[in-house]
Amino acid sequence: MLAESCTGGLVAAAVTDIPGASDLLWGGFVVYSEASKTALLGVRPETIAEQGVVSRETALEMARGALARSGADLAVAVTGFAGPDTAPGEAAPGRVCLAWVAADRDRAAASGGDSGAGRTTPPALPAERAVEVVFQGGREAVRRAAATYALDQAADFADKHFPERY
Repeated sequence: MLAESCTGGLVAAAVTDIPGASDLLWGGFVVYSEASKTALLGVRPETIAEQGVVSRETALEMARGALARSGADLAVAVTGFAGPDTAPGEAAPGRVCLAWVAADRDRAAASGGDSGAGRTTPPALPAERAVEVVFQGGREAVRRAAATYALDQAADFADKHFPERY
């Protein structure tokens, strides 16, 4: 599942360039505005106000929201300042925050029942990762670099958390 902001669908386009992409891609959101991040993915306005629209926290909430609104096992989120202008408080364009969140559906299903003493074990928490990266170049170079990085890291993340599937 994808939640893209500054990449504007480039990650989805790269995945759908691959034959058989429907085996990999559940779907995605392009959430360019703050309002769409809040309305469609459930990003808390407080997170945006306190941490910034480009922050690891916002990226994590985007990924969590995308995962919660899908049947996917993995969500990828990208938010950043691609330029060409410098955003308020930014030294230069190119700062991008990305997040990957894996649902632990197998463990959650296995642990969601009776644990033997009349107790219910809570579902397993998802695995999460968020990073901040600064890419060099103009707007298009930043957007393409962010999309490539998102996919490369998603593959590594999936290998780590779902080794039997990918």
